[in-house]
Amino acid sequence: MSQSTESTTEANPFTKPGFIIAAALVVALIAAAIVIFLIPKGQENAQPAPEESTSWAAASPSKSAAADASICGLPASTEKALGKAPATKWELVGTMAAPADPKIGPGKTDDQGIRSCFAHSPQGALYAAVNLWALGSDPSKERAIADQLAAEGPGRDAGMRAPQSSAPSSTVKVQVAGFNVSYTANQSVVDLAFKADTGALASVRTTLLWQNGDWKGVVADTGAPLEEPSQIRDLSGFIPWSGA
Repeated sequence: MSQSTESTTEANPFTKPGFIIAAALVVALIAAAIVIFLIPKGQENAQPAPEESTSWAAASPSKSAAADASICGLPASTEKALGKAPATKWELVGTMAAPADPKIGPGKTDDQGIRSCFAHSPQGALYAAVNLWALGSDPSKERAIADQLAAEGPGRDAGMRAPQSSAPSSTVKVQVAGFNVSYTANQSVVDLAFKADTGALASVRTTLLWQNGDWKGVVADTGAPLEEPSQIRDLSGFIPWSGA
C-alpha cells in the first residue's frame, strides 16, 4: 500500500477494519466505535436509494401526541433553538460520555441501563440523541434500544425482527465533539460531530420525534439509517461541545 493510500485510509473513519454492520439498532461503527441505526445484516455494501421510503404517517406523532407531557414529569420549554453549548454533567455510557441533567434527562434508567425520558425542548432533544448513540456503543443493548427508543413504525418493527448481533468490542473510542439542533415541537434533527481518539472527525444527523411523551429515534422503513455519517475536516459550522 502506498503512503498516500495509507494516509487516506487513516483519515477516513469509514475505511477502518472495525467498521461493522450488525442487525437491529446497533449497526455501523464510526472509526470502529460509533453505531448507526438499523442496517440489517448482509447489507454491508448496500447504498440506500435516494427515494428510500419512510412511513411518516406511521411514525409521525399526532397533534395530541406532540402535546403529550413528559412520561417522567420533566418540564417542557417554549424555546425553539439551542445556540450555545449547555453546561453539562457528563456520565460514561458504554464507551462514550453522555450528558445528564435532572431537569433535562435522562429521567429514567431501567435495569438494562436504557436511558430514556428527555425534556420536550431543544436541549432535551440534544441530550436524547447523544444518549442514544452512547447506548449504542454497547452492542448488547441493541434489542432493548430498538424496543424502547425507536419511533413507532416499520423501521422499528424491522429492528425488532432482526436477530441479535454479536458485534465485537472496539479499541477505538469516539466522543461527541459538537452539535447543531433544528427543532420543532414535533420533530428535531440533531447533527452531531464525533471525534475518534485517532483524531478522525465525522458527523451524522439523527432525526427524533416527540412520541408518547419522549424523544424517539427515526429510521427508514427498511431499518436503514435516514442519514449516513460523513467525514468532516474540522468543527466549522458546529457548536463545540464535549465531555471527554
